[in-house]
Amino acid sequence: MSDETRPRAVLAMRPAALADDLFGPGRHLLRQHVDAATVLESLDDAPAHELLAEAEVLITGWGCPPVTAEVLDRAPRLRAIVHSGGSTVELIDPSLAATHGIAVSNAGEANAIPVAEYAFAAILLANKQATAAEQLYRQRRDRIDREVELRDTGNYRRQVGLVGASRTGRRVAGLLALTDLDVLLYDPYLTDDQATELGARRCDLAELMALSDVVSLHVPSTAETAGMISRALLSLMRDGTTLINTARGTVLDQDALLDELRTGRLRAVLDVTTPEPLPADHELWSLPGVTLTPHIAGATGTELRRLGSYVADELARFRQGTPFAYPDSTPTPVVGVP
Repeated sequence: MSDETRPRAVLAMRPAALADDLFGPGRHLLRQHVDAATVLESLDDAPAHELLAEAEVLITGWGCPPVTAEVLDRAPRLRAIVHSGGSTVELIDPSLAATHGIAVSNAGEANAIPVAEYAFAAILLANKQATAAEQLYRQRRDRIDREVELRDTGNYRRQVGLVGASRTGRRVAGLLALTDLDVLLYDPYLTDDQATELGARRCDLAELMALSDVVSLHVPSTAETAGMISRALLSLMRDGTTLINTARGTVLDQDALLDELRTGRLRAVLDVTTPEPLPADHELWSLPGVTLTPHIAGATGTELRRLGSYVADELARFRQGTPFAYPDSTPTPVVGVP
């Protein structure tokens, strides 16, 4: 197709500079597929109204305002929304998109890659007790007798529990399959055979919490999952085990976790919290058994370009009139879908 046939596109994200991080300087990844020169931070002002009136594709990123019925009324030619993040459930109501005949795609598969890599690394380091070892080494500044002081460490034949067979959870299971770790998997809509295909054994949540040396959370924030990792479930974890959360802070009872961490009975690696960030005087900042990172498990830095590549590939399919490879649809009732 010639440049004259490129669909008219509008980019919407905040900050606008995010577009260059996703698509390269001057957004070169987009040029061969769509005609898009402006990045909007608002969909509700005069410049936005003018651009939306001609737009056939809306390319969105985080910080994009919700695409409401009023926005769609101003975009009569809009046929597709391609999102550079994960699920678009907070961006547009799936029924609204369907009513207007708008195809929706997301880059959730691309974003699952760095989250899975982060969780995998955190699991391995948790079993090695790397944080505790580093703190001990820094404090002593002398030889550490590993066979005595780090005897209960290692990644051979330990059990890792994955909560949620999401895109991320499945990728973590795939990475763990390369190790000598045994994997337990909880997802109420997963069959035994499906778990086996992932190299894991399906079990109920209480059993997973009680048997695992490390528990890693991979569920979305929904009404179904809010507070699902409860005080009762945390109490089942054995002394010295680690909880990793790269999902959302709301999926666990943070106050209950804090009570466990105060005793030193459990350890935690938290990339997400409630709220985010925590108040400056929150106790989690200073507890020795806690690793806090500022929501970096998802795509950062160079990894943003992978999201941009996924978006560009979807735009190529749109231009060719072929279905999206990564369509966004109404979530099914599987705990780990997004």
